[in-house]
Amino acid sequence: MSDVSLTVNGKRVSGSAEDRTLLVHFLREHLGLTGTHVGCDTSQCGACVVHVDGRAVKSCTMLAVQASGSTIVTIEGLANGSDLHPVQAAFKEHHGLQCGFCTPGMIMTATDMIARHPEGLDEATVRAELEGNICRCTGYHNIVKAILAASQTMAKGSKGRAKQAA
Repeated sequence: MSDVSLTVNGKRVSGSAEDRTLLVHFLREHLGLTGTHVGCDTSQCGACVVHVDGRAVKSCTMLAVQASGSTIVTIEGLANGSDLHPVQAAFKEHHGLQCGFCTPGMIMTATDMIARHPEGLDEATVRAELEGNICRCTGYHNIVKAILAASQTMAKGSKGRAKQAA
């Protein structure tokens, strides 16, 4: 057993875990954060994506002990109280989900993607960067629309904040 200490969704947490415990299982079973899904157990589907120190990571590919000391954001940590994150709001508005199983991973991947492309995204980039996320229900059309809409909303918001700061 090893001690694991993390900051998860802004809160310091710690616990003990077997050395072989995957981060996804630590989040779900030890911390009760079940929005991070286990889909394939082979890192193919992306349902388990979380942010580790600001980057999207498939949490089924990382041991909990490897993440110790890191800052983790899960789908539960995106919203600000009852105010949805712009990506969550865009998925809702543009019907970017059906069964919802892949949605947390898609949203976490999308927020990372938008952060890495603050100048905006195009459809080809979104589709290419979603290759590691599988949705078995949709044709991805509404997911892509949602991500593009969120990217535009977030770019407008950052331009407005830059004008206010000037």
